[in-house]
Amino acid sequence: MQAAANVSPEEIARFGKLAARWWDPDGESRPLHDLNPVRASYVGARVKLQGARVADVGCGGGLLSEALAKSGAHVTGIDMGEKVIEIARLHLHESRLDVPDLHVDYRLQSSAELAAAEPEHFDAVCCMELIEHVPDPEALVSDLARMVKPGGVVVMSTLNRTPVAFGAAILGAEYLMRMLPRGTHHFAQFLKPSELGRLLRHAGLEVEDVSGLGYNPVNRKAWISRFTSVNYLISARKPA
Repeated sequence: MQAAANVSPEEIARFGKLAARWWDPDGESRPLHDLNPVRASYVGARVKLQGARVADVGCGGGLLSEALAKSGAHVTGIDMGEKVIEIARLHLHESRLDVPDLHVDYRLQSSAELAAAEPEHFDAVCCMELIEHVPDPEALVSDLARMVKPGGVVVMSTLNRTPVAFGAAILGAEYLMRMLPRGTHHFAQFLKPSELGRLLRHAGLEVEDVSGLGYNPVNRKAWISRFTSVNYLISARKPA
């Protein structure tokens, strides 16, 4: 029961409604498709993925998990949404018809459960666009720190709590362009890089990099940027 405490049933239900079209590059998950190659490259620049054990926490339908597996990683993808895990497993089965050697283990499991079952097990732990959706961000960061091995890296992405992010992620994406369902994001739950960095340091990790994640929804281009005012990536390492 304790392991499932850091979950919002409303958030699980909201993303469950998107499950059927998760892998549609022109569907509601379109921004995730566009951002995925940049996120995967960011992870690959910080850990040698070939043969690495990687946890993808809040994996959703498996976009990042499959991308990392195609680079040679052994991925454990976890999510608390039953529908999205079903979609992830189904798509993995279809992907293996073309790329048989994809190592992904999808589990309906919480971060606390994985951290307790496999502490200091992973070379890298990824947690993309999840922390702004959980009731207790500090508990989530603590879980991530527990599951990464000494010398391993934790990589996270989220939205900054700025007026620019409110305009882009909520007014723009949800209301004007209707790229995302209304209510997907809650501005008060966004974290500034300084706040997330503090949580990572309190969990015993050393912050190594904070980079902006630029995105143009018109031409669907994404890139690493020095501007962190909307989306950003952060990496932190556990001392060896």
